This record gives sequence, structure tokens and C-alpha cells, in this order.
Amino acid sequence: MEHPLKQKRLFLLDMDGTLYLDDHLFDNCLNFLNQIKAIGGRYVFLTNNSSKSVEDYVKKLNRIGIPADAEDFFTSTMAACVYLKEHYKGKKLYALGTRSFKDELIKNGFPVTDRLEEDVDGLLMGFDTELTFQKLEDACILLGRGVPYWATNPDWVCPTAYGYVPDCGSISEALYNATKRRPYFIGKPQPDMALLAMQKFGYAKEETVMIGDRIYTDIACGVNAGISTILVFSGETTREDWEKSDIKPEYTFENISEIYSIIK
Repeated sequence: MEHPLKQKRLFLLDMDGTLYLDDHLFDNCLNFLNQIKAIGGRYVFLTNNSSKSVEDYVKKLNRIGIPADAEDFFTSTMAACVYLKEHYKGKKLYALGTRSFKDELIKNGFPVTDRLEEDVDGLLMGFDTELTFQKLEDACILLGRGVPYWATNPDWVCPTAYGYVPDCGSISEALYNATKRRPYFIGKPQPDMALLAMQKFGYAKEETVMIGDRIYTDIACGVNAGISTILVFSGETTREDWEKSDIKPEYTFENISEIYSIIK
């Protein structure tokens, strides 16, 4: 009997810990992506990592050997822009994030700053690889003022070749300890990124699968969106984590190479 994954045509892919770590592509990553195209399908990169703009991600993926353009991405920063255009009508956003993160917000029409100014009336936090204590202090002052507070993603850590570094969720927890305020998280596990990708490219839920290495973001996003899910053990989640979790993926594989062996 043919494996159900052979019927999927839209593959929503996490990147860090799923396709690669730092600049190291996992085995058969390119073969997997090429096979999706060979069966008439499409892949879209859904990442909670808001430290890079789409333009920067395009450059990175092409540099490490994955052909990609802007149409292949839907990031948590893009999801934040969609959400805030509907829910935020304020004057200026304090963007707690990288230069690339701020540039993406500006490109989408948001007045942003990384300085404590009187007309700032909203705080949006991303995964900040350029974090300073001054930014944390500014955030505490703004949260003390009661401004609306959002974050792109709840990920505790970001995987690297040498282990992990604190991600947006960890920094938001540090701010909670100081201010007793937590943000509204916009990216995965909210279903919006998956649903918007399906809508944009014209695929039904039955044709779509979400693949990632985190249960509480990637898999939860797919479950919340009502689509098939695959958990890989090449990144953050261990088998022990999976066994203990209340959120269960439809399928589990060691890595992307095993998924390639199913669909080829």
C-alpha cells in the first residue's frame, strides 16, 4: 500500500534543526526538496526565527546550496506584520530585535524605533541575536507603562552546531520575571502561518503537511491548523520529550533523509 505522505503536495518546512544546523545541510536535504518538485509539489519555509529578514534568508539558503527566492518563505516576522496590520493602529513600535528584523517591519510600513521615545506605544519582540542590556531595560520601562506587547515566537532555544542559545521565549520569560507581563505570541504554534501559506498557494488541508523539530511550535501549529504533521529528531525534541508530550505528531522520523526515502 502506498504511504499517505506520497499524496502530499504542499510541504511546510521548519528550517533550523529540520533541514540544517548553522551552515551544515542534513543528509539528503537537497534530494528531498528536489523530489517535492519532481512530484509536482511545493515547499514553503515556515520559520519562527525572526532574527533574519526574508532577503537575508534567501541569501543564506542560496549560500549553503538550497535554491530559494522570497516566494518560498513565510516567517514569524511576516505573520506579525499581517497580525499587526489588523490589530495595531498605534503611533510607533519599539522593535526589540535585530537590524534585519527592524528593516523588515519598516518595509511593511510600520514606524519603528529601537530607542525609548515618548510616542512609542507598542512593543514587538523577535529573536534578537544582537541583544543588549539597554534593550532589556527599555522593554521593562515600556511594559511598566502598560503598552501592548507582542512577540514573534515562543521558542525557548535556537539550535546551533554546538548546542543551543536562548531564543525569544526565554528572553520573554526573563522580562516576565522583571515585569510580570507576558507577550501575545504571533508565530507558531498559532495556526496562522500554516493557514496563510495554504491560502496563498492554493492547497487544501488534505494536501498539506507540516515538518519540524519542535513539538510545542511546529507540530502544535500543524495540529492547530488541522493538517498532517511530521516530527523529526534532528533538532530540539528528543524521543523522551515526544513520549511525554500531550501534543502528538501524525508521524515521527529521525531526520529529513528518512522522509525522503518515503516519498521518492
